[in-house]
Amino acid sequence: MASEKSVLAKIREKELEMGVKIDESRSAADRVIEQAKKESSVLISSSETEGKKAASEFLRKEMEKIQGEADNIGIHAIEEVKKVRENGEKNIPKAVEKIVTIVLSG
Repeated sequence: MASEKSVLAKIREKELEMGVKIDESRSAADRVIEQAKKESSVLISSSETEGKKAASEFLRKEMEKIQGEADNIGIHAIEEVKKVRENGEKNIPKAVEKIVTIVLSG
């Protein structure tokens, strides 16, 4: 019977050893998971920051481009107004002559 107890004691001892190893493995796995969560959080935060920076830079460049186009439109509009004014001023003497002729003949 003593030999049976010794076999049972050995089995129990091995069970305890395996239980400790399982607990250690679980703890190690939990640490790995926690570290992975921290690293992924840092990556997400970094990606968000870089994304915001890239979006801001894109917006700035597009605004500069749009402002340049608006400036060009303004310059062309001023030139067009000058041309229209010059053509109108050329026609003032003819218009005055026609008006005077109509008023005097009427």
